[in-house]
Amino acid sequence: MATNFLVHEKIWFDKFKYDDAERKFYEQMNGPVAGSSRQENGASVILRDIARARENIQKSLAGSSGPGASSGPGGDHSELVIRIANLEVENQSLRGVVQDLQQAVSRLEARLSALEKSSPAHRATAPQTQHVSPMRQVEPPTKKAATAAEDDEDDDIDLFGSDEEEDKEAARLREERLRQYAEKKAKKPALVAKSSILLDVKPWDDETDMAQLEACVRSIQLDGLTWGASKLVPVGYGIRKLQIQCVVEDDKVGTDLLEEEITKFEEHVQSVDIAAFNKI
Repeated sequence: MATNFLVHEKIWFDKFKYDDAERKFYEQMNGPVAGSSRQENGASVILRDIARARENIQKSLAGSSGPGASSGPGGDHSELVIRIANLEVENQSLRGVVQDLQQAVSRLEARLSALEKSSPAHRATAPQTQHVSPMRQVEPPTKKAATAAEDDEDDDIDLFGSDEEEDKEAARLREERLRQYAEKKAKKPALVAKSSILLDVKPWDDETDMAQLEACVRSIQLDGLTWGASKLVPVGYGIRKLQIQCVVEDDKVGTDLLEEEITKFEEHVQSVDIAAFNKI
């Protein structure tokens, strides 16, 4: 789009001619001026060179964008040569890849044809290698002449009695293993769910005895409650809060019960907050 815009741009290429004519007219009327004439001649030369350069640019753009243009400037021509060379190299590499694929396909076809040729012979010999079930063998003539008494004796034989005994033994073993597993599971101690809680106990003011406050908190003894480390954390204006760690059993001690027991010490405790709560 920029090329087309420059092609159709209207530029006054002959302006220097009119400037020269105007200068000559005023020189004839007022007489020549040496310094000014030299400056005007230099300016006219520069304008003339600029106009010629613009005209050359317009002609080159028109030639490169026109339908009949065969080639562009020297830079475009060299770029086309490089692109053509790259395309030739790529074409050669693609030809090599195609040849390799053709060879692989030909090898696969040869292998497939060899397998197809060998398959009929394999099918023909396969029935000969199949084993014959003993139940389908032809009985000798002597067994056909067996008496009816021998057939009755064969009917009395219980062929499945052993299977019933094996089923009973397997059931007994399974029951024994289940009983042992239940006993082992009953002896194994159950896991107790515990939690680690970090409490923030805030006093009323900076005059509250923090040692007495901590002693009050640690005096709370509950089943499933274990007190841990503690420290005093500054809050502001000289006030410090008690930060104390404890471990509780979830089934026995809850956070509500802890807050209720600690806030009973109304003379020292203003409020209780849970700073951290982690399952163990």
